[in-house]
Amino acid sequence: MAFTSENNYTDRQLVNRVLGGDAQAFVLIIKSTEGLITQIICRMINSIEDRKDITQDVYLKAYNSLKGFRYSAKLSTWIGQIAYNTCVNYLEKKKLVLPGELPDNETSAGNELNEIEAEVIVTKKALTTILAAEIEKLSALYKTLIVLYHQEELSYADIAQVTNLPEGTVKNYLFRARKKLKENILAKYKKEEL
Repeated sequence: MAFTSENNYTDRQLVNRVLGGDAQAFVLIIKSTEGLITQIICRMINSIEDRKDITQDVYLKAYNSLKGFRYSAKLSTWIGQIAYNTCVNYLEKKKLVLPGELPDNETSAGNELNEIEAEVIVTKKALTTILAAEIEKLSALYKTLIVLYHQEELSYADIAQVTNLPEGTVKNYLFRARKKLKENILAKYKKEEL
């Protein structure tokens, strides 16, 4: 990333710079939150065109509401909450609960792999594909919780702020999501196949 020294700004410093008219500071905010926002939107919204519109809407809402940011949470969590709420509003408006698409994560292997290493990589890819496919079949909420916790590595407290759910509810739903995922995988695939 080209923003070496500017990456060390605190949330308060970035917000103050944006409110002071520094457009580049908002670019830094976007760069630092785009991974989280993309994960939330892609897990909840199926349509690629709608994802783009929602992403723009999220950052527009964040920009317009920035003066109301109270620093009670991390800036990324606050913008994540805006993304989550925007997706929920979209789904309610459209009366849809659609899965998103997982990016195709390619595993890069060395030039010369022995047979055992190649088999391990193929097995891991197959298991990753099965897991990704089964995660996609979960409800938007369960899928989002799994992604925020396991891929984005957010704490229960941060997820609670993003989803506007009590922390205990987040833990409960995450437990249910994992249980449902396990049940789906075991029901579909015999233990020998895994």
